[in-house]
Amino acid sequence: MATAVSTTPPVRRPEPAERPEPPTRPGYGQLLRTPGAWTFLLPGFAARQPFAMLTISIVLLLRHTTGSYGVAGAVAAVTGVSMALFAPQGGKLADRYGQRAVLVPGVLMHAASAGLLTALALGHAPLWALFAAAVPTGASVPQVGPMVRARWAATLGDGSGPDGRRSPLLATAAAFESVTDELTFVIGPVLATALSTGVHPASGLIAEAALTLAGGLLFAAQRRTAPPVNAASRGSGERRASALSVPGVRVLAVAFLGIGSVFGGMQVALTAFTEELGQPGLNGVLYGTFAAGNMLAGVACGAIAWRTSPQRRLLVSYAALALACSTLWAVHAPLALGGLGLLVGLCIAPALITGYTLVESLVPATSRTEAFTWLTGSVALGQATAVTVAGQMADGFGASAAFTVPLGGTALALLTVVALRGRIAPRARRIALDRAGASLSS
Repeated sequence: MATAVSTTPPVRRPEPAERPEPPTRPGYGQLLRTPGAWTFLLPGFAARQPFAMLTISIVLLLRHTTGSYGVAGAVAAVTGVSMALFAPQGGKLADRYGQRAVLVPGVLMHAASAGLLTALALGHAPLWALFAAAVPTGASVPQVGPMVRARWAATLGDGSGPDGRRSPLLATAAAFESVTDELTFVIGPVLATALSTGVHPASGLIAEAALTLAGGLLFAAQRRTAPPVNAASRGSGERRASALSVPGVRVLAVAFLGIGSVFGGMQVALTAFTEELGQPGLNGVLYGTFAAGNMLAGVACGAIAWRTSPQRRLLVSYAALALACSTLWAVHAPLALGGLGLLVGLCIAPALITGYTLVESLVPATSRTEAFTWLTGSVALGQATAVTVAGQMADGFGASAAFTVPLGGTALALLTVVALRGRIAPRARRIALDRAGASLSS
């Protein structure tokens, strides 16, 4: 008897749906293997050290020659305000004519101006002459940090090219630059202090000028990694709109004033706090703890693949920073203040990194260096203002009062970000929202 054979295919059980893998972010190792990266990173690191050395070098030199912290702080504040006012103009020129065209004459002017300021200080020149030399010294500080960020965007691909490619390494690069900036603020003041106190009071400022000149010229020589120049805008003779005309850049510039208030206020308040305790040597330890928190947070931010939007991260970062600063004035024990300073530092890096990341989506590539310098200049202006205000508060009311300066600055920054959060949406999203609103109104 024949056996019937079934021709019905066997029923296959449905395979379980594959779970989406969690997003991952390329690490620092992959970033540093980017072709050509080290050619601008190493000279850029040397050239950006003066950004953190200039203020302390001027204070130590003029404190030695005039015997007054007030005079020294005033001259240092002039350099900070001058840098904040002139840095964006240098960034605009770098976008239009190229980084080399701006950097070479800038570092030459800075070396000459710093040398003149040193000679005037050693010669016990009047205050007006010191102010006059401080203006070009601050105005010519090379904005190497923003230039490095612009080179990362050009090297990696930021979506502005003809292929529309936007590298996932951009967020990692922003975190890496934040860590580098904070490392600069750790190494620079220590180097300047060691030279000024151990070698000669003028050696810190002289080293600052030498690093600016050597590092700046080496950085400018790296033409292959330089971002492209907007040749059409340069040759047309038309006046190109400033990066500050973008509403989101204005919001971020105001917000970054709050970050500057933390840097400047902490420097003065911690100095006054340790002097009141009779242990001035603790100042370096406490400020180093604060800076270490910023570095650790920057490293972590570069390793995290964020699911939330940068706009939301910016709001959360400023809220956390204002909250961390809110109790500084009430702490009177060094150990507790060190822990709180570490927490404040941990909150700064996310705000900085997210702000710089937002610039890449708010501003076209042809204006990006200028936009970065507006943010850097805002930090410098906030720092200079905070140093002055916190110094007056410390003289009149003590260290606890000086600690209210970071709180005031971050609170105002948080209110600005909350009230104007719609203006920091990326350009594509704003255009879509504007079109949707226009279609509904019609």
